[in-house]
Amino acid sequence: MSAASNPTRSPSVTPRGRIDKQQAVLAAAFTVFARVGYAQARVDEIAAEARVAKATVYNHFGDKETVFRQVVRSLTNSALAANLAAVDQLCGDGTDLPASLREVGLRLATCYCLEESRALRRLVAAESAQFPDLIDIVAEVPHRVVQSLADRLSRLALAGALQLDDPELAATHFTALLTGSIDTRSKLGTYPLATAELRTISDAATTTFLKAFGSPTHSAHEEG
Repeated sequence: MSAASNPTRSPSVTPRGRIDKQQAVLAAAFTVFARVGYAQARVDEIAAEARVAKATVYNHFGDKETVFRQVVRSLTNSALAANLAAVDQLCGDGTDLPASLREVGLRLATCYCLEESRALRRLVAAESAQFPDLIDIVAEVPHRVVQSLADRLSRLALAGALQLDDPELAATHFTALLTGSIDTRSKLGTYPLATAELRTISDAATTTFLKAFGSPTHSAHEEG
């Protein structure tokens, strides 16, 4: 029975056993799920990909649904950590705000375009009817990124580098400038983008953002 039809089931089951074996199984499972989807994936195929016995998968995770949920949670946590690390680069008093924003934008764009991130979004979207709760788990990444970025932007506004009334809205605008352009240029994530193209997207997002929210001094510097 699926999680969607069994609301009393815990959405997360703690896996058992050695961490290295767990990670090997999760990595293999993601490869298999991304390749054939949840319904067509078989536990013996996951075991073969991980180079472990089929019993090992069951011993560590119990069943295929638990493997799938753990894959989504693990990749989501990794994506969140990488994105928050990118936002952490935006600090200081805004002395060189345009350059800092460009670099943060490039890092966020790079995270968004990682094959693991693109495959995770496709996989969860494809299985959303059976696992609707996983949409909220994956959506936590952009939500937390916007919150973290809003905190950084608020500090920059207090330092006089930005002019904004709603830091969270401003953060949403900046990330939308990045992801909107990426989705268009990459044909909804089906075409890989080179770093140079991601940098161009970040530069354009920064220019537009500072025209809207930059202080007169920083806006003039950006135009120059």
